[in-house]
Amino acid sequence: MVFNEIEKLLERYENAETTLKEEEQLKQYFAQDEIDPRHEVYRPMFAYFSKTQTEEFSKELPLGGGRRIRLYQWLAVAAVAVIMFGLVFTNPLIKQERTYADLSPEEQQTYDEALLALNILGANFKKGTDNINAMSHVSDAFEKGQQDLARLTEFDRTTDKIFKYE
Repeated sequence: MVFNEIEKLLERYENAETTLKEEEQLKQYFAQDEIDPRHEVYRPMFAYFSKTQTEEFSKELPLGGGRRIRLYQWLAVAAVAVIMFGLVFTNPLIKQERTYADLSPEEQQTYDEALLALNILGANFKKGTDNINAMSHVSDAFEKGQQDLARLTEFDRTTDKIFKYE
């Protein structure tokens, strides 16, 4: 085979673009005694492929565990049945709206305490929001003071240029 043709086939082989016929040509080329010295690095790889292609696995594998597999299958069926049974009799998708009057005295007391706690929390949030608003006003006033100071500094520089103090 021509050197350039082998080079192209090897490049296509490395990019996984060769056909089975082309790969067979490469195997035949590397099975020869005389090949180009630049291709010697590929010889062990193709020799390995040729050798492993003829190997066969002759050991018998034990295929036990048929009883165990059936047990797992029945356990899976039972689990699905239990889940379906639970969904049918305790349907979580049905919303049952309850009013305050439907609650027990303990539940009413808990509801009232939770409502009181949420009202206190809301009031504290309002105080915090008021404090943040006050800080915002202070920040705005501070920025206005900085702008005024910048104007005064510019005015001072201008008067220094006019009167040239020494």
